[in-house]
Amino acid sequence: MDMDDKILESLLEEVADLHGVPQGAYNIRLNGQSAGRHSSANIEIVGKTDKPGIDIIIKPGTKNESVHIPALVTHTDVHDLVYNDFYIGDDSDIVIVAGCGIHNSGSQMSEHNGIHRFVLGKNSKVKYVEKHIGVGEGTGERIINPQTIIEAGENSYIEMETTQLKGVDSTIRTTKATAEAGATVIVKEKILTHGKQYAETQFEIDLNGEGSSANLISRSVAKDNSKQKFVSVINGNAKCMGHSECDAIIMDNGVVTALPEITANNVDASLIHEAAIGKIAGEQIIKLMTLGLTEAEAEAQIVNGFLK
Repeated sequence: MDMDDKILESLLEEVADLHGVPQGAYNIRLNGQSAGRHSSANIEIVGKTDKPGIDIIIKPGTKNESVHIPALVTHTDVHDLVYNDFYIGDDSDIVIVAGCGIHNSGSQMSEHNGIHRFVLGKNSKVKYVEKHIGVGEGTGERIINPQTIIEAGENSYIEMETTQLKGVDSTIRTTKATAEAGATVIVKEKILTHGKQYAETQFEIDLNGEGSSANLISRSVAKDNSKQKFVSVINGNAKCMGHSECDAIIMDNGVVTALPEITANNVDASLIHEAAIGKIAGEQIIKLMTLGLTEAEAEAQIVNGFLK
């Protein structure tokens, strides 16, 4: 196995928990090109003809299946843009594993911009897992800017888990969603920044249907001289329930800004926002140090537990 193969294997494992070619439907994108694709009986993956990207079409009633679509960059000076559209059939229940890994050992910037759109049919259910990492010994920046657009149909459910805990120099993460009657949108994110890294999260959810709901939960840690910005907007346009929560730990000279916004455009909209930013409590560190940990080890344990 040569070095490029080892890098690819390592990135696949970290962003998609894959050890080799996945079972079922998958599309692997490498340095802006398709490096492997497979459809299943119920999940069809088709390349776009008008722009870079794929359409993923899930047949109605599909249950207990998964699709993997990792995007990997292993060279310096790569600028990747991709559009992936998911069409989720009625009454289906699937898991989608995405994510991006950048290995940059050069001096030029490498970036990935992924625009994902989800169209959920009636009574469908999706769990969407997205991990982002940056590695490599080069001085070139590693930039990942994911955009997610969700159209949640009647009584549908989507739970989105996003994680970025390693090596990404700059990221702007945008998620926009609309929810029809009875639909549920849940977004959980975990972010760790260090050095001079910058991370910005932008949520905007329109709760349009009666009985729709949204829950946005962000956990983040800003270390060294890194900066983070969290913006969440929930618009209650019907009888609905919406909740946003941003909890952040700042360390060293880290900076975190939280801007939650909720707007009730209907008398029966119930909306809540919460934001908390602060350093690790001294008594937490002291308690762990009495068990034999150093101060640095105690801080690491607290951060790891917070971001689980």
